This record gives sequence, structure tokens and C-alpha cells, in this order.
Amino acid sequence: MTDYTLVTGAARNIGRAIATRLKADGQNILMLDVMDPEDPSLGEFRKTDLSNSTDTAQAMAWAMGDGKRITRVVNCAGIVATGKVEDVSMEDFERVMAVNVRSYIEVMKALVPAMKQQGFGRVVNIASRAALGYTNLTVYSASKAAVVGLTRTWASELAPHGITVNAIGPGPIATDMLKAAHSAETYASYEAKVPVGRFGQPEDIANGVSFFLDERSSFVTGQVLFICGGLTVGGAGVV
Repeated sequence: MTDYTLVTGAARNIGRAIATRLKADGQNILMLDVMDPEDPSLGEFRKTDLSNSTDTAQAMAWAMGDGKRITRVVNCAGIVATGKVEDVSMEDFERVMAVNVRSYIEVMKALVPAMKQQGFGRVVNIASRAALGYTNLTVYSASKAAVVGLTRTWASELAPHGITVNAIGPGPIATDMLKAAHSAETYASYEAKVPVGRFGQPEDIANGVSFFLDERSSFVTGQVLFICGGLTVGGAGVV
């Protein structure tokens, strides 16, 4: 039986970089995303709206079919909503939480029984530095704080079964999402505040994912790795 790694949100930006790195690591990749992948050669792909529970369930049935044994999963799918707390809409709340939290739970519910049976699993959830709090990101910050809580809970539950669960909290990564959230002026001023002097690249996140998914990383679980260029310790108040 062939082992596979499932990556959600794999079509572009951080998800694409993760899939690219893991393929280079020798893993067989399954990709889910609402968008078509920029590089279809990275693995098998199914177009999936992870905000929809029915579509997610069908995608998981596809991913686990035909003798595929999924031993690793990266929950990377994510969307953002911005605005001050008084302007938060419940529609935005439901939409962001559906993708950023509920889909992670639904993916895990589908995969964990087989992982327990095989006595091995590696799980990486993509959280965010915003889980520590970030101006004008009430809903997004809440969703990513939830991911941190899920990570620690699952790590505790699943450790006896040989399954590790860790999270990565990206800081400012040069993605389409970051560029869309800033004008050219604020983008440059934000970058200047990063202690290492630059924004991160999607490949920086992929490096951390590769470590957590390695079979040799069996003594590391329940951790949140902030890949943020030093902002978490050197500029916690930077917004």
C-alpha cells in the first residue's frame, strides 16, 4: 500500500510551497483546494470547497479511496476577513471559521482512525502569528487561536498512538494575501519592522513543515513554531 501526504489549500502560495518541498522529500502528494493548482504536477488534485461539509466529506472519501494510505496531513487551507471589532459580520465569522477551523476538524475525523490503526501519523496545522492577537483581525485571529488549541488537544489525545500534531504560526510571508492587505507604502514600512529585515517566503514555512512531518521527529508534538523573522520576540507589538 502506498503512503500519501494530504495538503489542503495546496494550489498556490504557502500551500504550493509545502507541496513542492514535500514532493522533493519523496512524498506522494494529494492536494485539495477551491482553486486549480498552479503546478498540477505536484500530485493528485481534487477541487474542493472546504467551507462546505458535504464537499469536504466527498473529498476525503476520494483521498482515502483506491488503496491510498494517508500517513501525513498538512491543514493549510485558510481565508481572512479584516476589520475592526464593531464591524465584524457573522457572515464573515461563519465563513472564516468554516475553512480555518471546521475543515481541519473534519479532515482529522476522517484520517485519525486509520492513523491509529497503523500506529503512525504526522499532522501539521497552519496557524498564524495572529493567534497572539493582531489589530483589525478579530475573526482571523480567533480562528488561528482555535487552531493552536486544537493542535495541543490532538497532540495529547493522539500521542499514545504514534501520531504527532504540531502547528506553524507564520508571520508576514510574501503571499498574495499579504500584498492585498497593504498599500505599497504600508507594505514597505511593515517589512522594515521585521527584525531579520525582510518578509518571509512560502519556502520558509515549507521548511518547518518538512521537519515536523519527518519520521524522525517522533519526540516533538504539541508545539507551535512561529516562523516570523523574529517579530514574535523582537516586535510583539508591531501591527
